Amino acid sequence: MVMKRIVLAVWLVTAAAALASASFGQENAPRMEQIVQSFVANKTFMGSVLVVRDKTVLFEKGYGSADLEWDIPNSPSTKFRLGSITKQFTAASIMLLEERGKLKIEDPVKKYMPDAPAAWDKVTIYNLLTHTSGIPSFTELPDYDSLEPFTTTSEKLVARFRDKPLEFEPGEKFKYDNSGYALLGYLIEKISGQTYAQFVQDNIFTPLQMKDSGYDSNSAIIMRRASGYTNGKQGIENAGFINMTVPFAAGSLYSTVEDLARWEQGLFGGKVLSAASLQKMTTPFKSNYAFGLAVSTANGHKVIEHGGGIEGFNTHLSYYPDDKLTVVVLANLNGDAPGNIAHKLASIAHGETVTLPSERREVAVAPAILANYVGTYALSPDFSLVITLEGGQLMSQATGQGKFPLFAESDTKFFLKTIDAQVEFVKNDKGEVTGLILHQGGRDTNATKK
Repeated sequence: MVMKRIVLAVWLVTAAAALASASFGQENAPRMEQIVQSFVANKTFMGSVLVVRDKTVLFEKGYGSADLEWDIPNSPSTKFRLGSITKQFTAASIMLLEERGKLKIEDPVKKYMPDAPAAWDKVTIYNLLTHTSGIPSFTELPDYDSLEPFTTTSEKLVARFRDKPLEFEPGEKFKYDNSGYALLGYLIEKISGQTYAQFVQDNIFTPLQMKDSGYDSNSAIIMRRASGYTNGKQGIENAGFINMTVPFAAGSLYSTVEDLARWEQGLFGGKVLSAASLQKMTTPFKSNYAFGLAVSTANGHKVIEHGGGIEGFNTHLSYYPDDKLTVVVLANLNGDAPGNIAHKLASIAHGETVTLPSERREVAVAPAILANYVGTYALSPDFSLVITLEGGQLMSQATGQGKFPLFAESDTKFFLKTIDAQVEFVKNDKGEVTGLILHQGGRDTNATKK
């Protein structure tokens, strides 16, 4: 199951009437098209894209096939599995229950689940929302793959991880955890008396007129639903099977780019939650993570976003509150393209320059200069980038990943061709290399040379 972890970067961690009118942003549209086409051309993306500022559509288009075997094209009305974008709907559902006096997010889980194990005594709903519970993620358990194809219930899903020891004390640190969101779905059902699917439908999808969204099913006939694909040894192939009862409240929903724009406009337009609840939902606790949403800054702009991944699908949804910009990229081909595309389209919408990997030009740098960059650079306490020089070629290797060559744009600036990322080496006043800056996904991450 691809949703074993959120992937924000390789290294680091038209019912347009409802969206309003049609000022298309002609000055930006051609460059946006170039950006998306660069991913289509190298066969890393097929899906649908939508960029909306407030209620003005700047760019909207489908690419590739919703069904390769029948050659049915993707369009803005194609329905895609969302993977972990589901989590923000789960979080909003919890906030709705709090507003109605049914729970408090500071409450221990045990208050609503009396038979919870003793290890969960200090686990709160807040811990579940922020991935700080310490409960091990069921998608990382050794038996996960063998259970993935079979129908389950929320009770059986919780039973898979309820007796596992905690990985750390609740609130101590952040660790992305599908179990926490499955447990939130279980609590929504127990407290509301409805199924998770029905609660989200009645309280979010129907009020916001999200008519093309729902809980995915392996048996139901769902019109305009895309088939999911992955890259195999022989090229693109059908993705593996997952029973959609398994991802549950952590990753089970489907939607379209247009419906997700309605969601962003509804959520941030005060149509779903009170201002106080929305503030809680979008306030990060650890590792820039709030409730089903990551909150950070990209190129000087605040962004509230989340990606998703599940068999055959990868997705990305971003909202920039300062100018009410929504970027939706939904793909029915596994890979990291949606997040990369989303960040680039947002940059264009903000009037920034985007340079594609194919547009970068390599220059020659003397081996003696390259040798100065060899070493280990700490991006975080447990994540480093090792730079080596092999046969005159500068190579980079992140913790737990393969080696990638670095190509020079100048004496200090380098880029990768296989990953859309750049490395800039930093020197002190004496000319000694002291660190580097990783430029990726609109973010700059500093690393110190060990």
